[in-house]
Amino acid sequence: MGYTQVLWLDAIERKYAEEVGTSNIFFYIDDELVTPPLHGTILPGVTRDSVLHIARSLELKVSERMVSLDEVISALESGKLKEVFATGTAAVISPVGKLAHRGKSYIIGGGKVGPLSRKLYDHIMGIQYGKIQDPYGWMEKVA
Repeated sequence: MGYTQVLWLDAIERKYAEEVGTSNIFFYIDDELVTPPLHGTILPGVTRDSVLHIARSLELKVSERMVSLDEVISALESGKLKEVFATGTAAVISPVGKLAHRGKSYIIGGGKVGPLSRKLYDHIMGIQYGKIQDPYGWMEKVA
């Protein structure tokens, strides 16, 4: 269908978001950043953990909970879904601009990078390249 990734759902009920490709998935619904909890099949990604730390330090409401595709579609249709993005080592943060489900396509955030994913990306990269201070103790100086 021309998409570059697949949003994997849970294997039992086939309704809860788990991951996208080999990356973790985040949904920004209303003012809550939601990602599936780590239980069994969810990749405990380093970038996922970094995003959670940064988002909490920015005093965002962060939830690690099951999120159904029905909830995502409902939030899309009501305008409550602001952003969707994947996190991973190579891509850092990859915005999701379009979602297809049961023959229908949905554009997310006008198909553009959202302000939250941009802010999180800039924060992670700023720490990684030493442009902003690392308040988390993630960086190690190598001689």
